[in-house]
Parts: sequence; C-alpha cells; structure tokens
Amino acid sequence: MPSRAANYQALSEEAFIDRAAARLEEVYGPRRDEVMRRLMTLLMHQRSALDTAPRPMWSERDQILITYGDTIIDGERPPLEVLDDFLATRLNGTFSGLHILPFFPWSSDDGFSVIHYREVNPKLGDWQDVRRLASRVDLMVDLVINHVSRDSLWFIDYLSGTQPGRDYFIEMDPDTDLSMVTRPRNSPLLVPVSTRRGTRHLWATFSEDQIDLNFANPDVLLEFIGILLYYVQQGARLIRLDAITYLWKEVGTSCVHLPQTHAIVRLLRAILDFMAPGTLLITETNVPHHENMSYFGLERLAPGETGSEALQPQSLPDEAHMIYQFTLPPLLVHTLTSGDATTLSEWARSLPALPPGCTYFNFTASHDGIGVRALEGLLPPHEVEVMLELMHRFGGYVSMKTNADGSDSPYEINITYYDALKGTRRGADAWQVERFLCSQNLMLALQGIPGVYFHTLTATLNDHGGVERSGKLRSINRRRWPKEELDELIDSRSTPTREAFTSLKRRLNIRANEPCFHPEAAQRVLDTPPGIFAIERGPLANGRRLLAIYNISDTRQPLAIDELNDGEWYDVLKDGKNWSPHPDERDILRPYRSLWLVQP
Repeated sequence: MPSRAANYQALSEEAFIDRAAARLEEVYGPRRDEVMRRLMTLLMHQRSALDTAPRPMWSERDQILITYGDTIIDGERPPLEVLDDFLATRLNGTFSGLHILPFFPWSSDDGFSVIHYREVNPKLGDWQDVRRLASRVDLMVDLVINHVSRDSLWFIDYLSGTQPGRDYFIEMDPDTDLSMVTRPRNSPLLVPVSTRRGTRHLWATFSEDQIDLNFANPDVLLEFIGILLYYVQQGARLIRLDAITYLWKEVGTSCVHLPQTHAIVRLLRAILDFMAPGTLLITETNVPHHENMSYFGLERLAPGETGSEALQPQSLPDEAHMIYQFTLPPLLVHTLTSGDATTLSEWARSLPALPPGCTYFNFTASHDGIGVRALEGLLPPHEVEVMLELMHRFGGYVSMKTNADGSDSPYEINITYYDALKGTRRGADAWQVERFLCSQNLMLALQGIPGVYFHTLTATLNDHGGVERSGKLRSINRRRWPKEELDELIDSRSTPTREAFTSLKRRLNIRANEPCFHPEAAQRVLDTPPGIFAIERGPLANGRRLLAIYNISDTRQPLAIDELNDGEWYDVLKDGKNWSPHPDERDILRPYRSLWLVQP
C-alpha cells in the first residue's frame, strides 16, 4: 500500500448532473428541475474560484487536532494567531489537520449558534488568520447546518415577515402531537416567538436560541451550498456536518435519519466531488452505532466469512467519507475503569471491512461530553449506571435527554477525559497518567483517522469554575488556557500536562511514520484474555504488519497471544528495538502498558 492514497478524481459534469438530479428528486419531488437549474447556476458561478485539481485522500500521516479558536489566549493578540504560533513552535509536523470549532460570530453554545456564517468572530481574528492556518495544515470547518442563532439576519427577517428569512423556519401548531420526535435535550421542542403576525411556535431541537432551519424550502438548501463552497474557497479541506441527524422534519416520525436527510448529505458529497475533489465530508451523528454507520451510504448484508455483520455499498459509497466513532469514548472509559476488554473486543470485532473511500474518525474526547447513546445494545443498563455513578465520583456531571414518553434518560457525561480515568471502580488511584495514556495509545492504533482534542493533549482537569461562570455543564471540558500558564506546565518537570503533552506528541510522530496505520490497512481483533486488548493492522502488500497490544487493567496480565510466537517482533514505541524491554515481559504485561510491535 502506498504511503498516500491515489489522487481523488473529480466527478464528471455528466455524472454529477445524474447524481444531483436523483438526490433532488428524493427531496423535492416535482420541484426537482427548477431546483436543479438554480443549483447549476450557483455552481457554475462559483467554480472558477475553486481549485478543482485532484488531491490525495488520506494516509497514515493524517491526524487531526480539535480545538476552539481561543483555547489559548495571550493578552490582546488574536487567538487564531496565538494558535498558529503554538502549532509552529510546539507541534510542528505533528498534526496533518486542524479542526477549529465554529469561529464565526455566535450568540450561545460556544459557537454552535451562528449569527453570520461568512464572517470570522473578530474576537478571534479574521479570514486571513484562518487562511494562514489552512496553509499550514488541512483545515476542518463546521457547517452548522441544522439551526441558526435568533440574532441572525435570517431570524430578524422572519420576525418582520420579510424575505429571505420569512420562510427559513418551521412553524408548528403547539397542539401538534410530536411525541415521536427523538430529543437530544430536555428543553421544549417548540419555542414561542412574537412576530408582526402574532405569536408563532418554531421548531428548536437544541435550545430556544438555536432555531431549526426549514430545508423543505429549497432556498435554504441553496444558501447552505453557497456557504459550503465559500468555506472551501477559504481553504477548508474537511467539512463537518454538525447535528446533521436532525436536518429533515416530518410529523409522525422520529425526525432522525430521514431519507431526505441522507439525500441531502449525498447531494453535498456529489457537489464536493464535482467542485473540489479531495475535499472530505464528515458527519457528526451522536447516535447508536448501527444508526451512525448508515451515513456511509451502506446497507446491511448477511454475516460474512468472519462471522461478523458486514456493511456493503448499495453501489459505490456516495455519502460521508468519514463518520465519528462515537462508541469509542464511552466504551474506552468502561473498559479502562472495569479492567475488562471483553465488550471492547466484541465491538471492534463487529466493525465491517469498509470499502475504499470510507473511514472512521476516531477520538476519545471532544468539545461536547462523552455521549452514552452509542452504548445502546452494547452494554446492559446496569453497567452504564455503574459508569455514570463513577463519573460523578470523579467530578463529572451527566446531561439528560427527553424520551418519547416524557421521561428523561442519560445523554452524555460532562467531564475531561483525563479525570474520567482518575481511577477504577474501586476509586481514584496512582495510575491516572498511565491509564490515560493507554486510552490514547489504543485510540491511535485503530483503523481510521485519529482526532485529538486539545484538552486531551494537555491532560486538562475538570474546570468546575467554568461551569459556575457559564451555567453550562459542557464548560467543564472547555477551559481557555492563558499561554504563559500553559507554557509553564509544559516546560516544568513532573506535571501531568508535560507528561501527557510530550508522550502524546512522541506517539503521534511515531504513528505518522508507520505505514500499518494507513486508514485503509486492514484491522483484525486478536483473541486475548479479558485484561488485554489487541489488534493486528495489516499485513500490507510488502508483508509488514503491526500488533497493538494493551493491558487495560491495573494488574499484571499474561501475554497469552498466539501471534507473538510467529517470528521476531520490534517495538516501534521503543524506537524499533527488538522486543525485549523488560526481562519477563514476553510473558507478562505491566499495568496499562502499550506495545506497538511490527514485523517488517
């Protein structure tokens, strides 16, 4: 396998027209031809401003840093400039990509309630700062497509009854039976709004400040296609579709994963393949695992030769290039606090062999909490309850969602990933740093592209002060670092921040140079005792393969893995030396120890 995939070829105009027309038919029916004409006019007007040269898709060097634009602050300097300096001086060459969370003017939810989609928040910097970062790394930009701020010009138009915003939102009779709608929050679904036409009730999935947009109106879709292309013009290489699950609304349904939502994702994919080949689409869908998988555009078939369920393309995959691996963060917390890798191994073994052009976005922490819906069907409820209670003991919180019957159930854990691994079910212990680093080593070896949240890189503690100031539970994991304080912690000896930062940076640099970590290199879960998790990556065309082995417990574990008897192995975490790092470690693995063993 080459170190970099072949160039991603542009979709021809003829093929694009066929695909786009089919998708618009699914969404707008008899209005298809009218919308198609308007779409082609928009695209032809924009095409000259885009780079349509084919680009490579991905390689083992791809690894992405996730951060807010102002995670590091330094006096009056624009935070995006400070971030650029940090990448250049502290992380030069470590990350291939950068996900800057919404950097637009916003009114709430730390950026996810957007006021102006084509502007940069002046408190962060300007488009020149964004383009500078895009010239250094592959830039991921959020398309916050489901909802908009009440302070937006579109909403002001709606209140006054003027176009275009007059028809951009979803009015609903408050007596409508919406009990079937899946809710990610426990706030009211309909928000009363005073307009010139009297009080109206609008659909608001997430909060009263985040008003859902009406994609049944093709004007809204065309507006967002223009915004999408504008981000590509500014240097975006990856487009993240925020909260895309909830895009289309239809009374009498759950309003998640509706066919029109999938059709719109496929349309956006076709537009990128036609206009900017190599620009990748990633869907953010915090839902149970089998639902999340649908955003590859795959259908389920009978179990294959390996005995695990397989997902295969209906034709060629034509939806998201990447999906978030939402199961991984809570399942790793369960694994490392219970000391039992059984469920993790079973889940990893069930993952399908994906066709070319599809991969996972692996992560352990993000700006949001640790979602627990992805564990549905994997862990019994009592095991989830044990984990939630433990997270409370470690200083975290639990956010709730409203169910169809009006009851509440857990939606996500709000805690930093470092503090989530403070101990085991017996309580806090002295293994926190080792346990935390084991979680990251494990994530980095899995098939896909890894994303590392900034506060994971710095082993940030729970920010209870931030929660008190904002009144929002998610603020516990959204600390803003004064640059001088962060520099001191990284440069001082014997701080968790220094140990995490230097260790993760070293592992990321090793990973980027190991061809077995190519996103399309095969993955196989090995048979191990419960205290061990192990996978094989490869073999590659040249025969090279890698065993990633982890003791996920706080006790020494026997290395009863048959593959270890198959010739000589070299540990790339030990600079590629012959694997004999400890006199008895061919038979016993110390607590939370990680091995990346290669057989050239």
